[in-house]
Amino acid sequence: MSEEKTDEIKPTKSISATRRLALAVAATALATAGLVGLLINVFEKKTEARNPFFRVVELNERTDDPAVWGRNFPLQYDGYRRTVDMQRTRWGGSEAMPHTPTARDSRTTVAQNRLQEDPNLVTMWNGYAFAVDFREERGHAFMLVDQETTQRQVVVRQPGSCLHCHASMWTAYNRLGNGDIFRGFEAVNHMPYAEARTHVQHPVSCIDCHDPATMALRVTRPAFIEGIRSFYASRGRPNFDPNRDATHQEMRSYVCGQCHVEYYFRGPDKRLTFPWSNGMRADDILAYYERDGHRDWTHRESGARVLKAQHPEFEMYNQGIHARAGVSCADCHMPYRREGALKISDHHIRSPLLNIANACQTCHRVSETELRDRAEAIQNRTHEMRDRAMGVLVELIHGIGAARTGGATDEQLAGARLEQMRAQFLLDFVEAENSSGFHAPGEAGRVLFLSIDHAHQGLRSLGARPSLVPLQTSAADAATSYSAADGGSAAMDASARD
Repeated sequence: MSEEKTDEIKPTKSISATRRLALAVAATALATAGLVGLLINVFEKKTEARNPFFRVVELNERTDDPAVWGRNFPLQYDGYRRTVDMQRTRWGGSEAMPHTPTARDSRTTVAQNRLQEDPNLVTMWNGYAFAVDFREERGHAFMLVDQETTQRQVVVRQPGSCLHCHASMWTAYNRLGNGDIFRGFEAVNHMPYAEARTHVQHPVSCIDCHDPATMALRVTRPAFIEGIRSFYASRGRPNFDPNRDATHQEMRSYVCGQCHVEYYFRGPDKRLTFPWSNGMRADDILAYYERDGHRDWTHRESGARVLKAQHPEFEMYNQGIHARAGVSCADCHMPYRREGALKISDHHIRSPLLNIANACQTCHRVSETELRDRAEAIQNRTHEMRDRAMGVLVELIHGIGAARTGGATDEQLAGARLEQMRAQFLLDFVEAENSSGFHAPGEAGRVLFLSIDHAHQGLRSLGARPSLVPLQTSAADAATSYSAADGGSAAMDASARD
């Protein structure tokens, strides 16, 4: 019996050992194949990362069509095209409003009308083109069409200088200046807007920020080159050239600062100028204008010679904690993102509040909800201060207007008008700055405090006591100020800024 049992067991042991050996060999083969596959994949990804684009087309200094660049850089171009998105945050961005196309304006959608949202803006800008048409900002894809179709083009003869920030100008400046962008810049400054528009085809494009041979960032706008040079010269660093002297991280803000700035048209040549030789704070720029004597228009109700501030994001950003920490504009508005093995800058330029995971959480390790709440708390406080400043400014404007109607002389109103100009510019500096105070909360509050103080001084010079109650003005009433009886566009200042 025992021998029979032994004969039955031996084959079983042999089969079991064979299976174990086969499984071991198979597992080893699979592990080896997996390791080889992993190594191949790593090699491919490293190769892919070392070659971030395929040279499908040759780019040169005349290639201003972003679609052509997109053939070499499809991922970046994909983001660029998405700037057509219209999405609001709590205090910024735009939502698509239907628009009936006309012979002059073929748009089917526009952004919401800010004058209807806050009629006090009409009072502040009474007599200026912004009191006729002012809408929420839209993405870069719309920057050219929105400028050429705004009603501001109807009521005022705008100069070609306005295209400096709304179109792809590098090739136009080179062509008109025979290779000298400063000569081309001067030529465009002299042109009426309609004539200058014939020299450009695209909104701001790849070539306006990148060297087509090396892809290096570069500044292409003469007004910025002159402005930043004057800023550094006032601080003991003459002949600063951003394309030669700036760091790569600085350039990631400078390419944005070419356009997101305060500016004015200097002299009869309408030379586009960034007023930075005193500094970049709002009151530094106000002091520059007071010394220079520049004013944008005469306020229709008060008779004051006043100023219009324009989207000073770069100036306000430079007063904030992010700039002090070395964080660039692109770090937040064009944060890096992963596409396979590639790390690229997101060219879907937008509010960081619409992209918190990439724009904010790389540095701030808290939830998206918490980060959004923090940002909106800053913006809510700024808007509360802004509304207070607007209320007392409107009260001053109406007070001067009433005194003027009552027979007060220009000499008697001079002090109040000067304070209106100061209060209005400082308020408008924060109003026009598109972060709603977030770029530099303390600085925005300081500027609004100065605005309120100047408005109070103006009211005191009239013998009035400020109530600080926000007042409202009808947008419909203000629109009538541009009737034919008022002279239409002929009544507007030729120096009007877009």
